[in-house]
Parts: sequence; structure tokens; C-alpha cells
Amino acid sequence: MPLTATILEPSQWMPDAAEHEARARAFGEPFVDRRMKGKKHPIEDFLFTYYTQKPGQLYRWHPGMDVVLTGEAAQERRDWKFYRVVQGSHGPGYQFDAPAFGKARARAIEFARIILAGTSQRPGNFSCFGLHEWAMAYKSEENGIRHEYLPLRLGAQGTDEVVETHKIRCTHFDAFRFYAPQAIELNELQPTRETQRDLEQPGCLHANMDLYKWAYKLSPAVPSELVMDCFELAWDIRTMDMQASPYDLGDWGHEPIRIETPEGKAEYVRLQKEFAQRADALRKQLLDVANKLPISPED
Repeated sequence: MPLTATILEPSQWMPDAAEHEARARAFGEPFVDRRMKGKKHPIEDFLFTYYTQKPGQLYRWHPGMDVVLTGEAAQERRDWKFYRVVQGSHGPGYQFDAPAFGKARARAIEFARIILAGTSQRPGNFSCFGLHEWAMAYKSEENGIRHEYLPLRLGAQGTDEVVETHKIRCTHFDAFRFYAPQAIELNELQPTRETQRDLEQPGCLHANMDLYKWAYKLSPAVPSELVMDCFELAWDIRTMDMQASPYDLGDWGHEPIRIETPEGKAEYVRLQKEFAQRADALRKQLLDVANKLPISPED
């Protein structure tokens, strides 16, 4: 046990665990309920379908590194991955097993460090106007659309016109890979998984949503409060991303951000910069965790 480890009694940590679970369930339970009823939501399902962490995993509270949880309620962590038992005057306690995590997840930690540090150091691009979603819906009369239950706000031809009359410069591979085939060559860049480490930049909505991905991939090293801060940022970004998309979300209670107009572009950039500021603080916290993790690749 590190000399700097903080030892928490049940009265100290259980309220935090309960508060976290309630915070997470407010998002997860409506999704689970919709799934059971066979319903979809174009915004609120995204973080549970695009990303791999499931609601039950999100509900679990983790204190982060160098914290020992004591008491009977902590004993369930005996069977949780990347926890270990430590003995002390307090009796048995349970703590995040940093050496085991660093050995099993060495490559993930290294890649997270590269992406988080590199993104922080680059200037942000605030002139993309969310055109990645429009490029995904390009030539929909030939390709169909990803969200088949949502109408296109400007129709198929109007959507194509927006794509054809704008410069598209998406830097994010995981958005670019969903482009309609005819839109691929219209993007000024051709991102790949290999160039992701060179292209990620802090103005990108998807790069900032992905902070949630890095948060849960580095869990349980990451305190759950930070995971939820990243989750809620991603939730807010997804909402704005779809408002600026070519889809009509009026039936879902959302007014469009009309990026095809000067006013819509200005609104998009204003929100994009606010999200970038929130993301910058969270990215630095995640990078701090990643840099503290020991790396010992498996043989």
C-alpha cells in the first residue's frame, strides 16, 4: 500500500458511492427502459450505443488511485477487476491495483497519453460547423440515412446542396469513417486510425465527447466523479451535435441550429468554444491520471 494512500471508512465513502450511482442512473435508467420497450432516442441513446461502457458499469463508483475502502460494503470489490485487498490496522481494505492495471492495459494507457497530450497542445479548429453529420447523410436518396426514423430538415436535395457548397475539413477519424461514400473525397483531410494521434484537436466535438471514452478506459484509476463530468460533457455535446445536424428533431423537443445560415454558424461556434473550454479542464485531469499510472507490458 502506498505511503500516501487515503484510508476511508464506510461513513466517508458510501455517501459518495450512492450519490454517484444516483447521478449515473438518471441517464442510464431511461435508456434501459427504452430498450426494454423497443424504443429509440436519437440523442440520449448515443452514449450507451456508440461507446462500449454499459449502464451497469457506469453505475459502479470508483474512488481512483491510492484510496483504500474499508468496511463490509467494500468486500464486493474483492471480485471486481483491478482491485486488490490490503491489510492494515483497519482490517482488510480494497484498493485499485495500479500495477496489475498497468501491466494489462499498457497499450491503452500509452495511446491515451498520446491522444490527450497531443490534443491539448494543438490549436482548435472552430470552422467545421458540424458538417460531418451532413456528410454522413449525403446522397441519401442513393445511400439511405443512418437515422432512418428521422426526417431530413432540408430534404435530400437541400442536404446535398449544403454539403456541396461548404468546405468540409473534419479531423476526426471516428466521424469520417461514417461518411457517405460520395462525401469521402469532399473532405479536405483523409483521417485514418494511424493519423488520429496527429490530427485530434481541441475544437472537435467528437474528440471532446471521446473524453468520456478515455475516462472509462482508464477506469477504475479515474475517479467516478471525473468519469461523470466527462459523460455529461459528452451528453451536452451530442445534443448540440444533433441540433446542428441535417435531421429534424422538432418532434423530440429540439430546435435546430441552422448551420447553413450565418446566424447558425455563429451559434455553433459559440457553443463549440464553450465545450472546448470545459473539455480542456477535463482533458488535463485525465492526462494527469494517465501519466501517474505505471506501465509494465505483459510478456
